[in-house]
Amino acid sequence: MFETLLLNFLFMLFPVLIVLIFFENRPLSYNGKILVLLSAVTMILCIAKPIKLEMGFIFDLRYIPFIIVALYGGYKNVLPLYLILNIYRFYLGGGGAVQSFLFSTAVVILVPLLSKRFIKLNPRNRIICATAVSFLTMGSYLIILSIIMGTLDRKFWILTFNVLTTCVGVMSIIMIFIEQIIANIKNRDRILHSERLNVVSELAASVSHEIRNPLTVTSGFLQLLNKSKTLTPEEKGYVELSLLELNRAEKIVSDYLSFAKPQSENMVYSNMREESEYTKNIIMPYASIHNVEVQFGFDNTLNKDYDRNQIQQCLINLYKNGIEAMREKGGGTLFIDITESKQNIIISIQDTGIGMTREEISRLGKPYYSTKEEGTGLGMLMAYSAINKVKGNIEVDSEKGKGTTFLITIPT
Repeated sequence: MFETLLLNFLFMLFPVLIVLIFFENRPLSYNGKILVLLSAVTMILCIAKPIKLEMGFIFDLRYIPFIIVALYGGYKNVLPLYLILNIYRFYLGGGGAVQSFLFSTAVVILVPLLSKRFIKLNPRNRIICATAVSFLTMGSYLIILSIIMGTLDRKFWILTFNVLTTCVGVMSIIMIFIEQIIANIKNRDRILHSERLNVVSELAASVSHEIRNPLTVTSGFLQLLNKSKTLTPEEKGYVELSLLELNRAEKIVSDYLSFAKPQSENMVYSNMREESEYTKNIIMPYASIHNVEVQFGFDNTLNKDYDRNQIQQCLINLYKNGIEAMREKGGGTLFIDITESKQNIIISIQDTGIGMTREEISRLGKPYYSTKEEGTGLGMLMAYSAINKVKGNIEVDSEKGKGTTFLITIPT
């Protein structure tokens, strides 16, 4: 029994290790298909090599990968597993095939209903939830078995103990592995994104500094030239226009430099009320043009040091993106909610627009990537950079056709 249990545990590790080693950097949709395929192989191997108890009963761990895929992937990913499970089980034949079909049907109907709520849980609660679902699933199976058998003797209780402890233990271990892998991938992506923002900031500072020098020299010579008495009024007009354009260019360079690092004259220590209300008022006419209603809420008492201009620009960019996402649907509602939670400032920006796929979400904040045909992606890059400078975090939750939510968490 112990050897077979270890073999089944190896079957459980098989898809996790294969994806981690060979497919970690592939797109999410591709990884999902690979995981479904590998989970199907795991189920078949578990059915083919069941755990045999000394009393004569046998059981297997087929429902562990089944439940994991149902919770993480929902109906779309678990239905192929359901078909493969039952086709293989009827192919093997023998007693219990019909009962297995009925029970797997009940599981495939009920468990994926939890998927959306499950995904939104924190890692610890996801582990507890998956373990609880596994316990309830196998518990229900044993209850049905007891009704069929009609007797609850000592052998049945030994079977119950072995099945429940094995399933709960294996599910807990596999879920811990999965959540740790997900955490490692997120940390790696966060570090890479932070390094990318630092490179962009350093480049912005360097370019801005180098451009500012010739602009200053040119401006100085034009000011001297403007004092010349030999210039005609028309020529003086040209010089003054050139000076105005140089001043405008220097302002653009200064704004670009502020993208690179916070400016001391813009630093404030505040709860963001002034900035949030200012940016909301700025965006209202733009929202009105596109038939978008803005619902604003503010309930925060926590203060934070930040660059006022950068935070304002960050919020404006996110508001503008939300409004433009609803433009194709003829309007909608932009929900802006700023609250506090556990010494963190929480900024929620939710739209009812066209939404994004997981691949689009994973590429947000990268230079020159945009979901809009005319977009440059620099607005989102600036938003991520501004939040990164206050050691904050941006989480994106989106569903195609239903809308997007940006959840910004800023520690104080």
